[in-house]
Amino acid sequence: MRTLLEHIKGGIFGVAVGDALGVPYEFLDRDQMKKKPARDMIGYGTHNQPEGTWSDDSSLTFCLMESLCSGYDLNDIGRKFIQWGNQKIWTPYGYVFDIGITTKYALHYLDQGNNPEICGGMDEHSNGNGSLMRILPIVFFLKNENDIQKRYNVVKSVSSITHAHFRSVFACFIYVEYALLLLEGKDKVEAYATIKKPILDFGIRNEFNPKEIGLFERILEEDISKQDRFNIKGTGYVLRSLEASFWCLLTTDSYQEAVLKAVNLGEDTDTTAAITGGLAGLYYGYDTIPEAWKFQLARFEDIETLIERFNKSLI
Repeated sequence: MRTLLEHIKGGIFGVAVGDALGVPYEFLDRDQMKKKPARDMIGYGTHNQPEGTWSDDSSLTFCLMESLCSGYDLNDIGRKFIQWGNQKIWTPYGYVFDIGITTKYALHYLDQGNNPEICGGMDEHSNGNGSLMRILPIVFFLKNENDIQKRYNVVKSVSSITHAHFRSVFACFIYVEYALLLLEGKDKVEAYATIKKPILDFGIRNEFNPKEIGLFERILEEDISKQDRFNIKGTGYVLRSLEASFWCLLTTDSYQEAVLKAVNLGEDTDTTAAITGGLAGLYYGYDTIPEAWKFQLARFEDIETLIERFNKSLI
């Protein structure tokens, strides 16, 4: 049995390593990736950053963790996000080189003093993967919460800081519910089968829009792992990101294989790999993440220190 600290290290370093693997390839399409597939941690590429550089995916994950170290306070989480955007906290090298449009607008509204829960994009076009990419720390925060409604409420609030549309919230909720079972030590296939009915039943009880729930059919009613590779997309659309992360985890047998499969889908490579990496790192464990990849990460020691602080805050 792994300790909570080991689980946190696996999940959080899983996010950051996946993110850094994908940064050099961002925006390359699948055909380009097929000609020159990702096989290792490299530098430069799309954003001209050194190897081991993580993006906004990891930055906002670290900001959320740091805030949760002092307890659950949406206003404080929002302040940390603003400090990342304005004062460059939790950046690899003191500057922001990648930020989503919806997140950028949300930070502007946050900076004006608005309630965090109404700052996120609420329209259908604001369903990028910007809240899904940073939601993993909430899994550890909710590890002892047995009420599914309370879990949903927390996920909804944290997602809504930047992405408030139901589709983004529900994607985060599915991801968290699955990750909670991985945290308990459940087999990844068993955990996937286990979450489907309770989530669908929860949607019915809450009278969620059936058309919205229907969009998640490939995950909640079918078996996403049975989909052909060409039906899995690495785009920045939250629904496709969620599908890709489940598919990459369920169709591979190691952390390394899962995150490389995510990067090689092309397009939003850093975020797809970060979301996949969070699940894969949590499931396979910190020790299974290649050491060369971990130790190449920018601010490795700072990340370790933050993880230790976060772990102590949860005990």
